[in-house]
Amino acid sequence: MPNPPSHSLTPDEERSLVDRARSGDQDAMGALYDAYSDRLYRYCLTRVGDETEAEDLAEDVFLKVLGAIDRFEWRPGEGGQRIPFGAWLFRIARNEIASYRRRAASRPRTAELPADLPEVLHDTRRGPAELAETKLTIEEVFRAVRELPDAQREVILLRFASGLTVAETAAALGKKVPNVKVLQHKGVQRLRAIFVASETPRASGR
Repeated sequence: MPNPPSHSLTPDEERSLVDRARSGDQDAMGALYDAYSDRLYRYCLTRVGDETEAEDLAEDVFLKVLGAIDRFEWRPGEGGQRIPFGAWLFRIARNEIASYRRRAASRPRTAELPADLPEVLHDTRRGPAELAETKLTIEEVFRAVRELPDAQREVILLRFASGLTVAETAAALGKKVPNVKVLQHKGVQRLRAIFVASETPRASGR
């Protein structure tokens, strides 16, 4: 997918762009697209496993976001913090993917994570500290993440594939921050166990 590179935004920059986009500023909408397009595509790809479908989904999600952005509100979240735009965007993405999966369930062939993850997923940014401590590569994480329970998988994908903070992930999932931290911890522990198990046959075969 020929996306422009993602650009990190400070909270103030994001708020300014969102407020301008709500007023119909096309440049602001373009800047938001640049900031989120790669992460949104990666998230869709890890959920549906097909590059073409993921690209279409990411575009559909962003069109829905832009179509509804005038109704976006900076509502207070946990601890009085504003619910961020990114959390709202990925909540829309989750709903769109859920609709896609319901449609796909009636098809003869359902999408899964590809055996070889495309190059676009090889993001060089550091993920959550717990994942970094496991010394797992990004490709290995995405291959194993489908074995996690749904709640843990959602947290890991939003935190690691999409780069959301714990607070943003909590807002996107409609969960409390401590719950997200627990799910992340359990997910990482489960991934460690998966990789220990996968290394054992290789070690015994040497």
